[in-house]
Amino acid sequence: MIDIEYNILNGIRDNLSCGALDVIMKGISFLAEAGWFWIVLGLVLTFVPKTRKIGVTVMCALVLSVLICNITVKPIVQRIRPFDLREGIELIVSRPTDYSFPSGHSSASFAAAAAIFAHKKKWGAAALILACLIGFSRLYLYVHFPTDVLGGAALGCICGVCGYYIVKYAYPKAEALLAARKSK
Repeated sequence: MIDIEYNILNGIRDNLSCGALDVIMKGISFLAEAGWFWIVLGLVLTFVPKTRKIGVTVMCALVLSVLICNITVKPIVQRIRPFDLREGIELIVSRPTDYSFPSGHSSASFAAAAAIFAHKKKWGAAALILACLIGFSRLYLYVHFPTDVLGGAALGCICGVCGYYIVKYAYPKAEALLAARKSK
């Protein structure tokens, strides 16, 4: 299986690498660095009354993603990154120091995208396209195996759906509590 994954990574590197795409892929990958883009998007959506529930769902999904992916699964699996297993791989980004499986960039991106999709299909479709580009960028940059990205995407989608249902049931209760406090 690992040979197939290296064939995919090497195929991407051998057939797609170029200066312009290097810059684009580094930029796309940067959007999910520490989840900053999705966190900012979630906060913006939370502060706008019409999209507050979507924003809260995104934030909930991101919390689930970091807890499950980065804090639980990565340390348990401890998969070494592809560039550490092969000699002569030159990265165009700084070397990630955590484990490879699952991809945290993919998990956070798909968690946020699935959370948005659960509320608004058109917005969610755009977010899912961006999440796919972020996942692909991790392969292009040779910092994850394809199964890391797929695992992160699957885990992220699960977190997004769980976030949706948590908010679906908890949000009305929180609103009722706030309304009760305001009326006192």
